[in-house]
Amino acid sequence: MDYSSLGLKVGIEIHQQLNTKHKLFCNCPTELRDVEESNFEFFRYLRLKRSEIGEEDRAAKEEVLRSKRFVYKSYDTTCLVEADEEPPRELNREALQIAITIAKMLNMDFVDEVHVMRKIVIDGSNTTGFQRTALIAFDGYIEVDGRRIGIATLCLEEEACKKVEDKGEVVVYSLDRLGIPLVEIGTYPDIDSPKLAKKVARKLGMILRSTGKVKRGLGTIRQDVNISIEGGARVEIKGVQELEILDKVVEYEVLRQLNLLKIRDELRQRKAYVVKGIYDVTNVFTNTKCKVIARALKKNGKVLAIILKGFGGLVGREIQPNRRLGTEFADIAKTFGLGGVFHTDELPNYGISAEEVTKLKEILGAGDEDAIVFTCGEELRVRRALQRIIERAEHCLIGVPEETRKANEDGTTSYLRPLPGSARMYPETDVPPVKITEEMLNVEIPELIEDRAKRYVEMGLSEDLAWAIADSEHYDLFESYAEKIAPTVVARVLHIIPAQLKREGFNVDGLKKEHFKITLELIANGRIAKEGAEEVLKEFCVNPNADVEDILAKMRAGEDLDGFISKLVNEKVDLIKERRENAFKPLMGLVMKEFRGKVDGKVVAEKLMKAIKEKIAEL
Repeated sequence: MDYSSLGLKVGIEIHQQLNTKHKLFCNCPTELRDVEESNFEFFRYLRLKRSEIGEEDRAAKEEVLRSKRFVYKSYDTTCLVEADEEPPRELNREALQIAITIAKMLNMDFVDEVHVMRKIVIDGSNTTGFQRTALIAFDGYIEVDGRRIGIATLCLEEEACKKVEDKGEVVVYSLDRLGIPLVEIGTYPDIDSPKLAKKVARKLGMILRSTGKVKRGLGTIRQDVNISIEGGARVEIKGVQELEILDKVVEYEVLRQLNLLKIRDELRQRKAYVVKGIYDVTNVFTNTKCKVIARALKKNGKVLAIILKGFGGLVGREIQPNRRLGTEFADIAKTFGLGGVFHTDELPNYGISAEEVTKLKEILGAGDEDAIVFTCGEELRVRRALQRIIERAEHCLIGVPEETRKANEDGTTSYLRPLPGSARMYPETDVPPVKITEEMLNVEIPELIEDRAKRYVEMGLSEDLAWAIADSEHYDLFESYAEKIAPTVVARVLHIIPAQLKREGFNVDGLKKEHFKITLELIANGRIAKEGAEEVLKEFCVNPNADVEDILAKMRAGEDLDGFISKLVNEKVDLIKERRENAFKPLMGLVMKEFRGKVDGKVVAEKLMKAIKEKIAEL
């Protein structure tokens, strides 16, 4: 696509968790827990509050209509602040200093005084019904491919709860993540292509990791993307976890908006319109073979329908890969706790017969050029969902609606809620403001990972390996030991060997900084050869608490084992010649008689079989 002619504008919001000792507004640790460890739970119904200008936020108004019950899992590492049973403490100063450092790296200007605000969020992700956020800096920039990309704002805010389960009417959240400090960095809409969007996000991520003060791993950083094209609308895509699909997310949203504009033009040409009524069509499906509808009717549910005049064939039209206009309607129904919707463009299907479709059209007075959308379930919930779908269908005649959408794993998106506005903000009165002093601004700017990688290339590492080590949590070990041991050897211990062990099925996630330090120290002191590093790390994978002297003793026994097996297969060459691989069993007995208790039997078996096969190949 020619994104320039389409008037593509993209802005990125990066949300990055900070690696602080305590949460943003209490003294609880920033530690994630297994849900099974929860020792208490409670529930809430969240309600709408007007902003300081007396208005209700449109996104929050829709959340209220969904009537969901929110269950929260607590732990011995969470407190009454997370449960909203106690006022928040003062703003975490460690988190503030990290935010200031990041803002300096982004060439930003600072506010004189930090004021915490409340941002209304009643989807259950905060027990309070709002998220606390504070503007720290504004109007900065970064350079990407010779382009200056403006950084509009940097905010310090509390992380939301982690969603554990969505049962439709009941949503379960975990409180362990709530309150972890994070920075939210928003760019200006200076990005004009999917490729550039990905590069900007990658550069921002690199800058954040360069501080050494951010959390790592899945879920610790996410990208939200604001996208619009000329004639379309600003749409916010939430929760892009994988950077690799960010460009695809932009491409697919442009495609979706273009297709919605084409549908709009065709609907206008047809003089299409949406009938406002919601109709009870339960009687049509009294003896239905459709399992979804039958199950709903068994629970005393209703089947309700709406008529879209002139929409025939367009509800089933694809607007993103494997997603149709009808899928957009289904997304809305799902946010109200329903399973989705049926529409006549896709029927008969799903157990719904041709006779039922004909009867449905007769009752509602719908022709082949029209579309009927219907769903089933508890009546009030179904009515609210269909009312919202009527509003969405009416917007098809206008074009692209402003809304917030969720990123899917394949780069497509699903509807979440209307786009929030300024009506969701109001002051936080429980947290005192913090004055930004000259002393606080006097921070040391860390070396960028990209600059560190250049130094490592000069030290003899390949470019890929240099980047891997520079971006590693253990780069400080490389800095320390590259003066005592060849840099390539240190890099092999820190990166190449763990990657090899992972491919072999070892649990390398258990390897900590101390394990690498011990291994490098053994090489530096001449206690093991560089080739022995793999065996040491392998032992630590199996037993993270293994004693170093025991590991060295095993390695010495292993070296003796190699010599013993080599001598044995040479002495028993006639037996191997006669019985070939069947010589393994008697020879294994001889080896184990010598090494039982010294070397693992599995290791003995592998080494012996390998030696026998090599000897057979020589014969």
